[in-house]
Amino acid sequence: MKIGLSYDLKETVPLAQACPEDALEEYDSLETVGAIGAAIETEGHSVIRLGGSMEFLNKILREKVDFVFNIAEGVGNYISREAQVPSVLEMLGIPYSGSDPQCLAICLDKPLTKMVAAASGIPTPKWQVITDTKKLSEISWNGFPFPAFIKPAHEGSSKGIRLNSRVEIPGQLVESVEVLLERYGQPVMVEEYIEGDEVTVGLVGNSPPVVLGPMRILPRSKEAYFVYSLEVKRDWENLVDYECPAQLKARVLRRIAELSIRIFEVLGCRDFARLDFRVSSKGIPYFLEINPLPGLNPKSGDLPIMASKMGWTYQTLISAILGNALNRYP
Repeated sequence: MKIGLSYDLKETVPLAQACPEDALEEYDSLETVGAIGAAIETEGHSVIRLGGSMEFLNKILREKVDFVFNIAEGVGNYISREAQVPSVLEMLGIPYSGSDPQCLAICLDKPLTKMVAAASGIPTPKWQVITDTKKLSEISWNGFPFPAFIKPAHEGSSKGIRLNSRVEIPGQLVESVEVLLERYGQPVMVEEYIEGDEVTVGLVGNSPPVVLGPMRILPRSKEAYFVYSLEVKRDWENLVDYECPAQLKARVLRRIAELSIRIFEVLGCRDFARLDFRVSSKGIPYFLEINPLPGLNPKSGDLPIMASKMGWTYQTLISAILGNALNRYP
């Protein structure tokens, strides 16, 4: 089979002036593209590198591919940017891996994702969305639980999440929120900070997906509180330990698995995804967010790390994603 590989490389994504320092964080490297391509070829397929953006548009019209393995994040500051490549593929009638445009657009909108989760009875921290500085001054924070956590409402890959993203009192919000509003050009979400373990869960497959992990992120330094921030993710080998499967009580692990599968299905995810939780001191898993297009870097991607710790090779992981995607089509 002739399989196209769609992706956006850090070095090819155009940057606007005055963009944040982490603007390219979600985009991929040649290392990732090469590893995925090699795994697909091992399955007996030929691989056509389609790239992303205009390169993708030109090649998808020229190359006669049978299927597309999609990891393209999309370009621009659009809330639906992850849906760009799948939308084109659906218009052309070309089958592809991963979630559809609707799912991708919803999941990149963190407040909307939490609304869907909460409506489905899934525990998630309380939150408030701030669209501009005027609204910030109008909000009454009486009754909102502090400490709180602030982050851009429409980003992934921990963009905008730093060690100082936790605020202790309402008075600390204004300056921090104003910076994020200006820097990222999108709404900011203020979320209740749940004291407890940070846990991430991988899902692969469909009806139902297979649970990988859960994986607990354990900080090596004993600070007053832990933030799984961009700084930590960039230096994870020195700053954290990944415990997979997480050494939590059996009932907590069962609950995390149940919630993960329910969220995956409610949001309409397909083939693979990664979810983040905080587990409170009472053992209650609180859903934070989901990434239906998680990173697949063989060395630093959370999903490949989880797979490795669960006894899967990188080849097994990519083959499973591809196989489940192909099985969805006649």
